[in-house]
Amino acid sequence: GQLLRVPHNVSLIDSAALPEVVATVWSNLAMLAHLREGETLLIHGGTSGIGTMAIQIARELGARIIVTCGTQAKVDAALALGADHAINYRESDFAEEVKALTDGNGVDVILDVMGAKYLEPNVQSLAANGRLVVIGLQGGTKGELDLNRLLTKRAAVLATSLRGRPVAEKAAIVDSVLEHVWPLIEQGTIKPVIDQRLPITKIAQAHDRMEASEHIGKIILTMTPADHV
Repeated sequence: GQLLRVPHNVSLIDSAALPEVVATVWSNLAMLAHLREGETLLIHGGTSGIGTMAIQIARELGARIIVTCGTQAKVDAALALGADHAINYRESDFAEEVKALTDGNGVDVILDVMGAKYLEPNVQSLAANGRLVVIGLQGGTKGELDLNRLLTKRAAVLATSLRGRPVAEKAAIVDSVLEHVWPLIEQGTIKPVIDQRLPITKIAQAHDRMEASEHIGKIILTMTPADHV
């Protein structure tokens, strides 16, 4: 099925921050890209809900982790979660930074939420046999791709969405999450990163914070009797 038990060490409210991000990250990094111990991973949006979970899961998989962030506070937060390197994309070219950090070799896997805007520099940043996994389109849907660069690197571009998958595929992802990730959550090794908990009546405030990219982790909207208008 597609049900996940509430971890005994996480509140029911905070548990709302877990299912979709854990399933998305695990299915893409472990099940699709086959991220392995010792490989290097680049995560865009390193302090988003997806990014904060990806750092923790990749850390447990034994990967070297590079992330991109937009402020010094977010750089610090990503490093505290376990990222090995955090790049402030407002201050430097992430592709050049990745090249320097990997001695020109590039990264093995990229988890990307930007789409078209980052397509060319992402492919540029891939190592031989690298895998670019696109899970978001914040930077547009259409971009130019140098196929020769992919051919010479024997690299792959993959794009997935959790929502549109058949029920059987979703169930398989949940089963794998229960087996591999849920025990780490219940041990306290992996934790939901919560930016704010707001009543449902403050949904506009939550959207404003997200659109301004001020959040680190997830924003949870609560629905208790006191929250109703």
